[in-house]
Amino acid sequence: MSIDFDFLLNNLNNAVTSVNLPPQFNKIHSGKVRETFLRDEKRIIITTDRQSAFDRILAAVPFKGQVLNQISKFWFEKTTDICPNHFLQIPDPATIIAREVEIFPIEFVIRGYITGSTDTSAWVNYSQGMRKFCGISLPNNLKKNEKFSAPILTPTTKSDQHDRLISKEEIFTEHIMDQNDFEIVEDLAKKIFARGTEIAANNGLILVDTKFEFGKDKKTGEIILADEILTPDSSRFWLESTYQSRFEKGLEPENFDKEFLRLWFVENCDPYHDEKLPDAPPELVAKLAEKYIFAFEKITGNTFVPAEGGESRIAKNLEKYFEI
Repeated sequence: MSIDFDFLLNNLNNAVTSVNLPPQFNKIHSGKVRETFLRDEKRIIITTDRQSAFDRILAAVPFKGQVLNQISKFWFEKTTDICPNHFLQIPDPATIIAREVEIFPIEFVIRGYITGSTDTSAWVNYSQGMRKFCGISLPNNLKKNEKFSAPILTPTTKSDQHDRLISKEEIFTEHIMDQNDFEIVEDLAKKIFARGTEIAANNGLILVDTKFEFGKDKKTGEIILADEILTPDSSRFWLESTYQSRFEKGLEPENFDKEFLRLWFVENCDPYHDEKLPDAPPELVAKLAEKYIFAFEKITGNTFVPAEGGESRIAKNLEKYFEI
């Protein structure tokens, strides 16, 4: 990896946790990771360095926002011939200027392998006896982390509380999404996943699964790809070189695992109920930053160049972009 661990340790206090912009920027949303503003009919999406789990912020991971933003940029540029997207420009390494989009109320989850540990994952449901998953019939005798004969689309509804698995037929009967729009997006999602699979393979990775968000451009009505795309936060990647041997031994594939930070909080407090959480050990936070940067370099094939300056850099770049 191109970044020294001590450099990451020394930059822990420079991580971006919030962004305060001049009043000309209208803040419209603050999510777990992203801050969204409007100005001159353009959407400004700033990816911070916040790391969340248990519906709480656990830490601020230096350069995480830059990594996620630039990985999305990489993929938007690699897939624009398949589907237009909301990306317009990058005025700052952690920020994009985007088109205004009316997002469809469905997350398009594509799975190439049967895996996972949550109650919406394919493997957990399959291991409990389910053989029809999101309306798709699955064969018997699949093993955890086994490749499907072809990638499957397993939609979920979008919810602030809990996503719900749903079939294509239920989406239509519940009038959640227009059938013609859904079928267009289904085709686009599968083609983008195929492109991602191909590029990942060229970089020694397996694209396991991902989620996409689509919507319609508010001005033109055109269906476009939005949100982030094929990042370590929205997707699962495995190292191709060791996958088969580990699968045959019943071992978990090598991946960009970020679970170690979450487990530290489980072992040292009650992250669901404690009013105040302890500070994460600096070495663990720096290790997580290292994981994100490694993911960037492995996914894109590019060397990561850290942009220092944090919040003040973002504000200055945006003011310059809009000539304030």
